[in-house]
Amino acid sequence: MINPIVRTVTAFTLLVLSSWAAAGEPADKAIADKLRAALAMPAMGLEVESVETSVIPGLYEVQFSSGPVVYSTATGDHVILGDLFAVDAKGYTNLTEQRRNGERLEQLAKVDPKDMIIFSPKGETRAHITVFTDTSCFYCQKLHKEVPELNRRGVEVRYLAYPRSGVDSPTYRQLATAWCASDRQDALTRLKSQLPVPENVCADNPVAAEYQLGQQMGVQGTPALITEDGTLIPGYQSADQLMVTLGLDSPAAAAPAP
Repeated sequence: MINPIVRTVTAFTLLVLSSWAAAGEPADKAIADKLRAALAMPAMGLEVESVETSVIPGLYEVQFSSGPVVYSTATGDHVILGDLFAVDAKGYTNLTEQRRNGERLEQLAKVDPKDMIIFSPKGETRAHITVFTDTSCFYCQKLHKEVPELNRRGVEVRYLAYPRSGVDSPTYRQLATAWCASDRQDALTRLKSQLPVPENVCADNPVAAEYQLGQQMGVQGTPALITEDGTLIPGYQSADQLMVTLGLDSPAAAAPAP
C-alpha cells in the first residue's frame, strides 16, 4: 500500500506544468499582501521576502527572508514545503533548485572580490568555482592540494570562509588569521597544511559575514562548491571530477589510466 504522504507528494511533483510561462511573475498585490500577513511569523524569524506566481495554477511561490521557499494556496491556509519538479520526456528538472541557483549567484555578486582569497590560473581562465572552506576540515585540505592542478587547467578558485564550529571558535580565529594576513594565499595554505601561523584576528575581517552568507545559501558542511551557474556541490571532488562537472572535460578524458 502506498503511503498517503508519498502519494500526495508524488501527485504534486508530477503535475503537468502547462502554465510555465506565467511562473515567476509577481503575484497580484492583494494576494501578496494577504500571504505576507498570513505566513509571516516574526517570533519564529519568518518574514516573507517575495510572493510570485508558480507554475501550478492556484499555488504561489513564497520566499522567506533567510529561509525556505514554500508553495502556498491563495489564502495562506495551506503550504507545501519541498522541491518542485517539472517532468518531460527528458526526465526531471528541479525548478526549486534552479531558483536557488539564481539566488546564490545574486548573493555572490554582492561579495567584494577583496573579501575572497583567490587562486587564479597563470594563463586563460576557463571557469571559476567559489568554495566555502574551513582550515580544519580534512576534505578542505584535500581539495586545497588540488588547487594548483585546477589552476593549471584554467579553473580559478575563489575561497570564502566558513568556520564549521561557528564564530569565536578556534577555526574562526584561524580563518580570520588567513584573511587578515598580508599574504593571504600563503597563510591559508600553511594553515591547511597544519603549519604554524601567528594568530592575527583583525577587527574588519569578513569571516563572520561569510559564515552567515554560507548559511543563507544552504551550506551545511565544507567544502561547499558553487559553480558559475549557481549550482551547489556539497563535498569534495577531485580536479578530474571537477573538470567533468564544469563541462571542461569528458568522463573518458578524466578517467585514470589503467
